[in-house]
Amino acid sequence: IDSFLFLLFTCVYFFIQPLIKGDIMETTHHICFCLKDVMEKKHISKNKLCRLTGLRFETIQGYYLGTISRVDLYVLSQFCGALNCNVEDILRYQKQEDKIKE
Repeated sequence: IDSFLFLLFTCVYFFIQPLIKGDIMETTHHICFCLKDVMEKKHISKNKLCRLTGLRFETIQGYYLGTISRVDLYVLSQFCGALNCNVEDILRYQKQEDKIKE
């Protein structure tokens, strides 16, 4: 138990100390799903994309709304083939850093 308390104290100290000094940067990472934009540009509905790819409507809906938590490479390849686009047209990485202030 003593080693656990020491470890806990050490972790808390090294996390809180930079906060007090204002040295910690909060970084948020986002993967944005742009399937909706690509589909609108190409005038393709979700139902038509279902027919073109053979994917379930629920799968397409998850990517369309950006509610999925894990990306399936097979699904992405089906989207790219049906929409004649690249992966970077469907997914975008965004990084934002904001300094934590007291």
